[in-house]
Amino acid sequence: MPDVKRVYETTFIVNASLDDHQIDTVIDKVKDLITKNGGEIREFVKWGRKRFAYPIKKKNNGFYVVIEFGAPGDVIAKLERHYFLDESILRYLSLVLDKRALAARTTAALLAAEQPAAEVKPEEAPKAAAPEVAAVQNPAGAPA
Repeated sequence: MPDVKRVYETTFIVNASLDDHQIDTVIDKVKDLITKNGGEIREFVKWGRKRFAYPIKKKNNGFYVVIEFGAPGDVIAKLERHYFLDESILRYLSLVLDKRALAARTTAALLAAEQPAAEVKPEEAPKAAAPEVAAVQNPAGAPA
């Protein structure tokens, strides 16, 4: 029985205190792991360095990476084992994208590509009206 390829999305956070070359090396290892195990990368996005809402492993910043790929199911176990063993990867999350989500994403992308971006010249932009001030009364009925 041949392996069925499903579409996955994985997001991981690399330690931002590494220099750019080291971060690229970590990312390339993940991409190589996916492709060497029968996966095909569909979309690759570097979000870049972001500040955390709370410290993760005593770090305040991380470099975010998102990869969408098609692969057989056994790739996820290998990928998450790699994430766990690599000390420069702080957090990770892998998801299976269902067919409805992929269809909606494709439809939205097609609609966005068909509609040209509207250009608004500065002189044609609507001017913000000054808000009207209403009389405020306190609960006793006397003006404030």
